[in-house]
Order: sequence, then C-alpha cells, then structure tokens
Amino acid sequence: MTGENQLVDASRTPDVLPPGPPPADPAHPVPAPPAPRRSRARRLAVPASYLAAAVAAFAYVGTVDPNEPGHYPVCPLFRLTGVLCPGCGGLRSAHAFAHGDLVTALGANALAVTGYFVFAGFMTLWLVRAVRGGPVPRIVMRRPYWWGLGALALVFVVVRNLSFGSMLAP
Repeated sequence: MTGENQLVDASRTPDVLPPGPPPADPAHPVPAPPAPRRSRARRLAVPASYLAAAVAAFAYVGTVDPNEPGHYPVCPLFRLTGVLCPGCGGLRSAHAFAHGDLVTALGANALAVTGYFVFAGFMTLWLVRAVRGGPVPRIVMRRPYWWGLGALALVFVVVRNLSFGSMLAP
C-alpha cells in the first residue's frame, strides 16, 4: 500500500475493539449456556391439564347416561345411512368404562376401549417423564403403520356392519 492508502485504511480501522462479546473463533466454539430447568410443577402442568380434561369428560359421560335418549345427538352417519362408524357406541362404551364394566364397554365399542388404554399408557409415560424431567413422549410411527391402523379401523367398520359381526355393533 502506498502512504495515502494507508492513511485512508487507518482512518477506517478502529483502534480498540467495539464493546460486546469477543469475535467467534471457529476453532474454539463457545458452548451455549444450558437451558434453565423448569420446576416440577411447571413440567407437570400440561400433562396434568390433559389428564384433568379426560377425567372430566369421563365423569360427565359417567353421570349423564348415553343409553337414555335425548342426552346426546345421534351419529349423523348412522342417522343418514344406517351404517355404524368406528365411533358409534363410543359414548356408551365410555359410560360403561367409567362405571368399571369392561365387558359392556367392549361390547359397545371395542376400538374405543383400546383407545382408552392407549391414552392411559401414554399419559402415564408422560407424567412419569414430567416428574423425572425427561422429554415429552411422542408417538412416532412410519407411514405403513399409520396405513395399517387405518386399515384396521376400516375392517372394524365393515365387520361390525355385517350380520356375522353383530357382536361388535353397539
């Protein structure tokens, strides 16, 4: 550089570093500070609220009998077509389940009872992990398993609407 360019460059270069953190050195990265730990009560708040909502729903269905007409609307698919959907009998199943009558609950809707147990298992796992400070559990399945669950629900619907599958109808 010539003397004139050195003067121009020197005027643009600060003599001291600007205030703030030192420039990042790619060879020696600075680790990020750990995330603050949440209290046990805060970790339990979300799963406990989901559990409270489910218990409240079961308590309501347990006290207001779906077997008596006029308390709940009729399934629109059943009303229009006469076809039982996968959810038909779910309220009667929940009512029987809330009263501890597992045989009647399975007779009303076996698929719903299976869902109740899956939900209970998931909630138990979530609560245990929340107490211990672990990660929130996730249901992660590959696409073929989701298709398999859909096919199982479809088979359930078809069989419960045929004469030989009347044991699955509510």
